[in-house]
Amino acid sequence: MKILLTGANGFVGRSLAQVLRSDDDKVICCSRNAVEQDADFVVSPSLNAEADWQTLLFGVDVVVHVAGKAHNLTESKVIAQRGFKEVNVEGTLRLAEQALVANVKRFVFISSIGVNGLSTSGKAFDESSPVAPHADYAESKLEAEQRLRALTQGSSMELVIIRPPLVYAAHAPGNFQRLLKVVIAGVPLPFAMINNQRSMIALENLVDFIRVCVKHPNAANNLFLVSDGEDLSIGEIVTLLSRGMEKRVRLIAIPPRILSLGATLLGRRTMYEQLCGSLVIDSSKSRSALGWIPVVSPQQALFEAGRKFKSL
Repeated sequence: MKILLTGANGFVGRSLAQVLRSDDDKVICCSRNAVEQDADFVVSPSLNAEADWQTLLFGVDVVVHVAGKAHNLTESKVIAQRGFKEVNVEGTLRLAEQALVANVKRFVFISSIGVNGLSTSGKAFDESSPVAPHADYAESKLEAEQRLRALTQGSSMELVIIRPPLVYAAHAPGNFQRLLKVVIAGVPLPFAMINNQRSMIALENLVDFIRVCVKHPNAANNLFLVSDGEDLSIGEIVTLLSRGMEKRVRLIAIPPRILSLGATLLGRRTMYEQLCGSLVIDSSKSRSALGWIPVVSPQQALFEAGRKFKSL
């Protein structure tokens, strides 16, 4: 099988490239910031409506589209919105359109659980849940999904959409990286009274799930919400990280309503929701339809993330 992988030099893409290559498939690793110098690693076109992927798509069986524009706290809202539209929507559609012309058999798109919303209350998100994107990034992922479905409906190219929650590892970017830094600093954390539940997915588990979706016949034309399958509170998460770091975690008791009010006054309401709110995913479809089993438990993965972060 010949696979084209976008974003191959990124957080998820780099690990995914190694796993796909281990199956002895031909993998064309595409990245705008290519550093590897080998026959399978190429500099990709920019993700926009004018990109030309035709040469790279010749003979390709499956496209795995991981690349995209993520949040950038230094950008203005207007610039960020423009980038999300250009890269995550127009760039994705352009790649899919040319993949269809090139007779690619399957297009695997990595979306985001943000398409469903920021948090859950009582009922877990599953594939039948209504969409309620909470941010411009999630809006762009939803639009990309909708346009991909319209493009591939009734066509010969199968579409697989994957909506993962927060993906974590020792070298994870964004909010998880910030959490690792706070935990290793050993500062008291106000999570002792937070009884939330968070669905996340270890990098190893997401990469393995994508690997399954590349070839499994039951993945065709399906949407999957995927997670580790075990949900943890923020207190449990930081405790497991601290054990891996060989640090003593200090959780202090502050009522959630006080934390919530403080976060709102400081303009950190979204951060509070991401740490202290609940976001639960029912990922049973990934197991029942594909027979997939996570390769690592969240307890193991969080401990290892802490241990490896300490040595970075």
